[in-house]
Amino acid sequence: MIEIVALHVSPVHAFEGRPSDGPRPDPGPVSRDRVDVRAGLGIVGDRYFNHPAHRNAAVTFISAESLDPWPVDPLLARRNVVVRGFDVDSLPRGAVFSLDSGDGPVRFEVHRPANPCAWMDQVIAPGAFRALRGKGGIRCVPLDDGVLRTGKSTVVIVGA
Repeated sequence: MIEIVALHVSPVHAFEGRPSDGPRPDPGPVSRDRVDVRAGLGIVGDRYFNHPAHRNAAVTFISAESLDPWPVDPLLARRNVVVRGFDVDSLPRGAVFSLDSGDGPVRFEVHRPANPCAWMDQVIAPGAFRALRGKGGIRCVPLDDGVLRTGKSTVVIVGA
């Protein structure tokens, strides 16, 4: 049993350009208690939903433990799904896992790491960019339609 700590949907990408210029105006990622996931498309309402350049990386995950050194809102990491008790960074490319938060399992295929960027030093804390290398999460494609909710969840590694 793991926990989905937070679910985030961000309609726009605020961190473009140089961190020294500051983020552009952003309605910000919105924290949700539940999100709708669509196979091959992503999370409904998110900036990467059905975006051709991100179809294989539309949903991002990060382990809450990666953020524990800083007492920050997990929203600042700008990952869609924040989980506790599941080391997402240990999953290899091509791995398939499912999450079931009460509405049935939703499978995801790992495509690549969600590497941190220099913005992490600005929005989390100085040194976060370097500290999150190798622990910045993963980018996945959803394989099923479904719903994810915050709270206790079951994770199953389906294949690797």
